[in-house]
Amino acid sequence: MKLDILCFGAHPDDVELSCSGTILRQIDLGYKVGIVDLTQGELGTRGSAELRLQEAKKAAEILGISCRDNLGLADGFFRKDRETLLKIITKIRQYQPDIILCNSETDRHIDHGRAGDLIEDASFLSGLRRIETQLEGTLQEVWRPKSIYHYIQDRMQPADLLFDITPYIERKIESIKAFSSQFYDADSTEPETPISGEFFFDFIKSRAMEFGRNINVKYAEGFTVRRTIGSDNLMHLL
Repeated sequence: MKLDILCFGAHPDDVELSCSGTILRQIDLGYKVGIVDLTQGELGTRGSAELRLQEAKKAAEILGISCRDNLGLADGFFRKDRETLLKIITKIRQYQPDIILCNSETDRHIDHGRAGDLIEDASFLSGLRRIETQLEGTLQEVWRPKSIYHYIQDRMQPADLLFDITPYIERKIESIKAFSSQFYDADSTEPETPISGEFFFDFIKSRAMEFGRNINVKYAEGFTVRRTIGSDNLMHLL
C-alpha cells in the first residue's frame, strides 16, 4: 500500500494531539494517510501499554486513516542506532510516502525531539540503494519522501508552516479523547500528569486558535521544517 502521508509519533496519541486536524483535512481531499507509533507508551504514568493500543485503534477509526502500525521500541530508551533506523527505513519503504509528519525537534518530553531527529535521518538513509531492507522476505525498493514536517507539540515554537484546521477541530478533539486513560477523569485514582488536568482541552483549542490567528483563520496546526519551502504559485500561499 502506497501512502501519500505517513505520520510518525514517539507515543500513541502524539499524532492526534499535534496534527490530527491536518490528517482529517488531507483525507477529505482524497489522500491516503497512515500512522506509525514508535513505542507503546508503556512508561506513561496513566493507563497501560495494552490499553494504549486499544485506544490507538479507536483513534485510527475516528480519523479514517488507511493503516496504523506500532514498532514496539522501548519507551523512554530508544536510541538512534542501526537497528532502530533500519526498522523505520523498512516502514518508509513499505508505504512510500511523499510527505512525512513527525515529532517536534525539541519538546518537554525527551522522546519527542529524539524521535524527530531519528525520522529525519531514517528518511535520508531510506533513499540510499546500498542499504538493503526486506519485508516478508522480499527486497524493498529504495524510497525517500519529498518533504518532512515536524508538528509542534507541548512547547510553543515559531512555525514555518501553519495549516488551517477550522472545520476539523471537533473531530480532532474526538480523536484525542479516544485516549481516555491519559486525560481528565473526575473518578480516576491515578496520578496527575501535565495532560490530565480538567482544562487541558481548553489548552489544545487555545493553541490552535493562536496558530490560526496568524493566518486569519479560527484554528490551525503548526509545523517546522528543516528545508526551504518552495511553491510555483504565490496564490497557494494565502
